Amino acid sequence: MLFNRKFNTFFNITLFILLIFFTNCWADQVVTAEKKIVIDCFGREVEMPEKMERIGCLFAYSGHAVALLNRGPDIVAIVDGLRRDVLFTEMFPNIKDAIVPSKSSVINIEELARADCDILFIQGENAVNEAYVAQIEQFDIPYLVVAYNSIDEHQYSMEMIGEALGETEEAREYIDYYNNCIKRVQDKIKDIPFSERVTVYHSVNEATRTDAKGTLSAEWLEVAGAHNVSLDADLKFLENKYFANMEQILLWDAEVFIVNEENVDKYILTNEQWADLQAVKNKRVYKMPNGVSRWGHPTNALETPLAILWTAKLLYPDLFADINMQEEVKYFYSTFFEWDLTDEYVEKILSGEGMRLRKGDA
Repeated sequence: MLFNRKFNTFFNITLFILLIFFTNCWADQVVTAEKKIVIDCFGREVEMPEKMERIGCLFAYSGHAVALLNRGPDIVAIVDGLRRDVLFTEMFPNIKDAIVPSKSSVINIEELARADCDILFIQGENAVNEAYVAQIEQFDIPYLVVAYNSIDEHQYSMEMIGEALGETEEAREYIDYYNNCIKRVQDKIKDIPFSERVTVYHSVNEATRTDAKGTLSAEWLEVAGAHNVSLDADLKFLENKYFANMEQILLWDAEVFIVNEENVDKYILTNEQWADLQAVKNKRVYKMPNGVSRWGHPTNALETPLAILWTAKLLYPDLFADINMQEEVKYFYSTFFEWDLTDEYVEKILSGEGMRLRKGDA
């Protein structure tokens, strides 16, 4: 009888110990399984933090993307350019007060510490800067690299940011709209031979800065039906930007010029150096729209779907008479930002005038 009691006691203690052991093992497995790993645009596997309440966007496009994915109010650190986007700061006033820990690819350690970010999104060209990355890594902040040189990569960047923030459905809705815009345009221009497509020169910021092969701008312009004259040229590459010389631009003599930066269109139309170009003579120099960001700009690429529609309609108005850009603009901002625009504001966006402050004015 005594033996049985001792055996039962020993058995119960052993069972209890084993139960604790296996419970802890199971708990460890659950915790491990719940850890979210996101693969960024450089193929890095990054473990997401449990808390993601303070977001740093050290690449302008990532700020626009985070805001589209319902997390704009959580942005606490930015690059200064985001303050210059008039509509963006109207939608998200917190951007005006956000900390700017990065300027000209240099990290201000004190400001980054003050921002106290849970996660950072950084630009690809900074991710290959060892000094820049080393400064971030000393804070042990998870960071995701955002980079793209094509439409597929651009869409993946939105998918990746959406996965990181737990906003995959919203990211998918944006990508579906993006692809729908491409299809609507491609269905109508597919039978236009390349030799008959409108020749276009795309000015990015400075008048002589333009597109090269293997860039997002090169691809979306092709999708929109443009014959982009700069793609086969020997361009000057300086500080991750491509430039054409004036002699090349005169030889190309593109039918249409589109420019991203305000007042560059006026400069091209009034400067004698450009006067002999057919686009200048025919007054076919156009400022691209500017909404939350500059449409179609390489580093402000959020509204690229709208840029594709706008450009296709500009180049082939008869083919795209059914597309109402006013309605498209209202739909985009209402759907993705829950922001209803007046007719007057839509016209302001489409004109591109006064939608981006000059450096130093933000």
